[in-house]
Amino acid sequence: MSIQDNAKRLPIGRRILRALRSLVGLKNEPLPVEHVKLNRSQYKTIWNSVSVSENDAKMAVSGYIDEDLYRQMGEGTRDMLVSFVGVGPDDVVLEIGAGVGRVGAALAPICKEWIGVDVAENMLGHIRQRLACFDNVRTVASSGFDLSAVPDASVDVVYSTVVFMHLEEWDRYSYIKEGFRILRPGGRMLVDNVDITSDLGWKFFEEHCAVAPLERPAQISKTSTPQELETYFTRAGYEAIEQVRAGLWIITYGRKPAAPAPAGEAAAPAEEAPAAS
Repeated sequence: MSIQDNAKRLPIGRRILRALRSLVGLKNEPLPVEHVKLNRSQYKTIWNSVSVSENDAKMAVSGYIDEDLYRQMGEGTRDMLVSFVGVGPDDVVLEIGAGVGRVGAALAPICKEWIGVDVAENMLGHIRQRLACFDNVRTVASSGFDLSAVPDASVDVVYSTVVFMHLEEWDRYSYIKEGFRILRPGGRMLVDNVDITSDLGWKFFEEHCAVAPLERPAQISKTSTPQELETYFTRAGYEAIEQVRAGLWIITYGRKPAAPAPAGEAAAPAEEAPAAS
């Protein structure tokens, strides 16, 4: 496993770095009291409550509602996925924490099927409306803790972007394990989170430290270390694990091992060299 550290040399380029940086941060509006009182693990209640209208949902997941910016950010994430894990016309692609379908709108035209999974039924309703022009888009409601509605070995690419910051560590690992389960052999998974070991990530962490303990909303963003995400992928069974430091972000991806060759198709052993006379 290697960590690429120079973001300027990455194939995703500055475009995706700007996209990722724009998708996080503390809002300036007062924090709703009801969100402070909720338990962090009440994902369904939290995210349904902030996504009743489409604009509310967009503000909750990104902090802006401009459609041109949404399109640009979605295309930037698509480019990242194509570069790091590959997305092709025969791939079934699934997003964990799909929000209003920002990335799905950019991926649906280039894959066989795009599946948007979200804990909030309100979010899924916005996806169905926003992506109604695509006949290869499907939505799935999750419990917030697993992908139990998705069959084993049925997906080629799983990803989750700008979501892990809102999850407890146990649930991050649960989704990585679930990704492994639903991937076909050779399938790929990618996740990201704010990297606390970077200068920008540390600044992000300190800004969130400034929120008074009793005023922290249940969905307040939390960071990761590269080692945390690498450990999850390793323990879940992925191979070819790679990590990329991209400014504020640590991006981690890996591959589910290919299926072993069927019995009788194993490569024949090499012939022994004749003994010297």
